[in-house]
Amino acid sequence: MSLSRRHLVLGLAVAVAGCGGLRQSKLNPFNWFRKSEPRETIVLPEAKEDGRILAEVVMSMSVEPMPGGAIVRARGQMPVQGYWSAELVPQPLTEGGTLVYEFRVFPPTGKTAVNTPQSRQVDVAIYISNVKLENVREIVVQGATNARASRR
Repeated sequence: MSLSRRHLVLGLAVAVAGCGGLRQSKLNPFNWFRKSEPRETIVLPEAKEDGRILAEVVMSMSVEPMPGGAIVRARGQMPVQGYWSAELVPQPLTEGGTLVYEFRVFPPTGKTAVNTPQSRQVDVAIYISNVKLENVREIVVQGATNARASRR
């Protein structure tokens, strides 16, 4: 084996051995946030009223790493069909590093059917930059009756 080949093999062995430490590191974006779990709702100061209400139930929530940040996705269950203009409305970061998003949505403008549970679900997402995520330990999405959270 030539000298350059030995260096190449040695370099690859060291690089592969070092990958085990990166897997558990905070530098690995796949370690940023875990699966969401139920959480108590957080009492926040009164926000300005924009006409939207909180989603009845937050069914699921996930934090997905993306280049330069992460995407927070949430699915809410409404009492009837016809809810629209859903948005995750950010609240101020708490001292403990909790970033809360309220799942806000406009109610139907007229009478609508209840129909199937799937037809009453609303999906929403928001992008958060790495700069904003720097001091965040937990992300919470809350609705009217529950909240879901994902922690680092």
